[in-house]
Amino acid sequence: MNSASLGPLLLLNVSFLLISTSGVLGRSIVLDPRVVIFYRSLLAVVIFAVYFLGKKQGSIFLGLKKKSTWIAGFLMAAHWVTYFYALQWSNVAIGMLSLFTYPVITALLEPLFFSTRYNKVSLALAMFMLMGVYLLVPEFTLENRQFKAVGMGVFSALCFATRNLVLKKEAQQESGLQMMFYQVIIVAFFLLPFAHQHPFTEVIAEWQNLVLLALLTTVLGHSLFLQSLKHFTVTRASLISCVQPLYGIILAAIIINEMPNGMTLLGGLIILVSVGVEIQMNKN
Repeated sequence: MNSASLGPLLLLNVSFLLISTSGVLGRSIVLDPRVVIFYRSLLAVVIFAVYFLGKKQGSIFLGLKKKSTWIAGFLMAAHWVTYFYALQWSNVAIGMLSLFTYPVITALLEPLFFSTRYNKVSLALAMFMLMGVYLLVPEFTLENRQFKAVGMGVFSALCFATRNLVLKKEAQQESGLQMMFYQVIIVAFFLLPFAHQHPFTEVIAEWQNLVLLALLTTVLGHSLFLQSLKHFTVTRASLISCVQPLYGIILAAIIINEMPNGMTLLGGLIILVSVGVEIQMNKN
């Protein structure tokens, strides 16, 4: 690997480390996920606005006129809310591992969006990955919170994969900061009706975690990820992100003393092996 490709790869991994803090923070904040994501987005809007005003950058709202920006924003809202439900209904390991079906989902969807070659082996890998998802769930009933959590995680993965594909062309023309600014504005707009689910005093009690979620995970982590799409295909960036659940599980073990059980680790291993095979396929 030459130094020119090492820089973007390191940047991408930093973005995944920052994004992985969402697992611990999502488990720690005791508010309805729709409320969490609304305030996460609102705080991020403020941080972005201060940044852009400081740079005296004009016309920062022009991107909101694009239909693709609103579609991507809606998908981002659905992704974040369902992912946080998955975290609250299970644990960091299950929430993140079920979400990380999205790289293979991306590989299956990308040929539908762009003129890239469809590889049938991806379908076989998707089936193999489903074995890993199956192992995450102890009982397939709607009464089982872990089953519902995995379902939410996989749906969140579908929304995230689709959103990344929708924004792929935008990433070639706009900065990651600019795109995430539009995203959080739209997410806050869609979730505004849920802002009063909790008394404001309960929201204030969580202000530290909400600020960390807005700054580290959202503004820095997701902006760096979108910036990386200038150097990688969506599928490639998604597949490299298999390190993110490992970061999240390690952070959960250190910060909130949450350890995954053996079956969760086995299911996660199968999911990540599927992702690893996809990485090799995309190298060739």
